[in-house]
Amino acid sequence: MIVGVPKEIKTHEYRVGLTPGSVREMVAAGHSVLVERDAGAGIGMDDDAYIRAGAQIVGTAADVFATADMVVKVKEPQPSEWTMLRPDQILFTYLHLAPDPDQARGLMASGCSAIAYETIVDPRGALPLLAPMSEVAGRLSIEASGAALRRHAGGSGILLGGVPGVAPARILVIGGGVVGTHAARIAVGMGAAVTIIDSSLNRLRQLDELFDGRVRTRLSTLESIEQEIAEADAVIGAVLIPGKSAPKLVTRAMLGLMKRNAVLVDVAIDQGGCFETSRPTTHDDPTYVVDGIIHYCVANMPGAVPQTSSYALNNATLPYALALANKGLAALDEDAGFREGLNIHRGAIVNASVAHSLGDAFAPVAVH
Repeated sequence: MIVGVPKEIKTHEYRVGLTPGSVREMVAAGHSVLVERDAGAGIGMDDDAYIRAGAQIVGTAADVFATADMVVKVKEPQPSEWTMLRPDQILFTYLHLAPDPDQARGLMASGCSAIAYETIVDPRGALPLLAPMSEVAGRLSIEASGAALRRHAGGSGILLGGVPGVAPARILVIGGGVVGTHAARIAVGMGAAVTIIDSSLNRLRQLDELFDGRVRTRLSTLESIEQEIAEADAVIGAVLIPGKSAPKLVTRAMLGLMKRNAVLVDVAIDQGGCFETSRPTTHDDPTYVVDGIIHYCVANMPGAVPQTSSYALNNATLPYALALANKGLAALDEDAGFREGLNIHRGAIVNASVAHSLGDAFAPVAVH
C-alpha cells in the first residue's frame, strides 16, 4: 500500500501523522510512504530523517493525496483537504464529526473511507487512540488554567498551589476519565485544592483510592455542579461521550454563580464543548470572556507540545495503521472495536453515535 503523510495545516498544529520511526516500520512491512516536505519540522525531524527511514519526500499535500491509498493525519481534514480525497481512499485521523456537519458532508462527498481515532475501542471498551492525547490535554489544562488566572492575563491573580499561609486555588474537574484524572494529578502535584465530579459512583470510588484521599469527589448532579463552580477558581471540562456531542453541563446562567475572573478550560471542545458558552479558539487567541468568566477553548491543545504528542500518538496508532496498510479495510472485519472507528464510508455515515449527533441517517453497510 502507498501511505501518505501530509503536513498539518490547522492553526499552530505541529504534530505529524507518522514519525520517522513509524515510517521505518511501514517500509519494513513492505509499504511505500510519501511524506510532504517539512511535515515533521514541528517535531524537530527534517526531511532527511524521513528519507533515512525509507520515505519519499513530495512537494505538496496535493502530491500526497493524489497518490496515497491511505492518508494518515493527526487533526481533522480542513476544507482544502476534503476536495483532495477520493473514492476508495482511506483517511486515518482524528475526525470529531459530531459538532462538525460541514466536515461530515465534505467527507461523504469525497467517497472516501474515513476512520476516526477517537471512536476506536479496545476489548475493554476503552478508547486507545484517544487516550494518549487525553493524557496530554488533561495535563495541559492545568497549565492553561494557571496562565489564565494570572492578573496580567485578566485572571484573578491566584497561584494554583498557593504558598504557606495562603490558600491554594480551588480546581473543579468535571469528568473523571482520562482527561480528568491527568488534570487532577497535575493540579494535586502543584498543591491546588481539587474536586472531581463524575456521574459514576464506582469511578469516584476508584479516584478516591487512586489519589489516596487527596481530592474531593462528588457525584454529578445539577446541585453539586452549581455548588462547586461557585467556589472554583478554575473549572476543567473533561466530559466525553464517544462519537457524540459533549453534554452542556455548565449553562450560561450558571456563570453568574462563579467568582469574577474565574477560568473555564473546555477540553471537550473538539466534541462541541461541555459549557454552553464554549466556542473553539486557537493557540493564537486562546481565551475570551463571557459574563466576567475567562474561557479557554483551544481545539488542538496537544499541538502545543508536538514532540511529546506525536510520539505518544504514534505509540498508539501505529499497530492500527499497520493493520490497515497490510489488510486494507478487511482489518476492520477482523476487529469489532477497530470497526467502530469507521465513521464515513462511500458517502454514508456508518457510525451510529456520529449519525445520531448529526441528525443524519445511520447506514450500517458492509465494508466490502
